[in-house]
Amino acid sequence: QVQLVESGGGLVQPGGSLRLSCAVSGSIFSIYNMDWYRQAPGKRRELVARITRSGETIVADSVKGRFTISRDNAKKTVYLQMGSLKPEDTAVYYCNKDSIPWPWGQGTQVTVSS
Repeated sequence: QVQLVESGGGLVQPGGSLRLSCAVSGSIFSIYNMDWYRQAPGKRRELVARITRSGETIVADSVKGRFTISRDNAKKTVYLQMGSLKPEDTAVYYCNKDSIPWPWGQGTQVTVSS
């Protein structure tokens, strides 16, 4: 069974940085495009960034220039480097493949507050 384990979240001050990781087990990883999503309280889950299986990246306008997505196929892990964090980035962050998702992981909480 596929398992997604997100980690790296925490409490950070505005302007700070975090690096999130998402480790995938139980499935082939390298053939899939991988996404990072986030869900803030009372809001719908939104797509933050995508990295294709060939390494091309796309990020949402709201995080462009601040967030970078990357992957390590050997480690079956996708990363989200977040910088210049803002209070509105506060959310639970999840990863998954695009198209038909795997079962969702527990996510990792990111809180941006002074």
